[in-house]
Amino acid sequence: MDRRRTPRRAPLTGEPLSRVRLRTGRDLSVVDASNTGLLVEGAARLLPGTHVDVHVVTRDGRVLVRSRVVRAYVSNLTAELVGYRAALAFDRPVDTSAVGYAVPPPSLAATLPSGTSYPTIVPDAAPQYDSQGLRP
Repeated sequence: MDRRRTPRRAPLTGEPLSRVRLRTGRDLSVVDASNTGLLVEGAARLLPGTHVDVHVVTRDGRVLVRSRVVRAYVSNLTAELVGYRAALAFDRPVDTSAVGYAVPPPSLAATLPSGTSYPTIVPDAAPQYDSQGLRP
């Protein structure tokens, strides 16, 4: 019997929800997500019972969500790295649906101009200053 409050889903690789960032700056990969929490994986050691602030990208943009670490364990152990998995429960529901992101698709972003160059300064139009750095 499944006792979960909300359904979970695994985010796609290129989806903005596939990565989250702790307020302290550490990146985490999202294994699965629901509107009430996340299962994350990364090198950050999170302790059960503690609270963390997580930047989550939703269709409404990036939101900072206070979360409680429900459980955590070592998921990968090598000579160079210790990997952790942690279940985070949001303090408030967050819409983690897969459709409707505010970020333009990659094909549209490639067609947009990349910006403009700096304007050229005409020497005659440059402001003049006196010896004290004031305009006359």
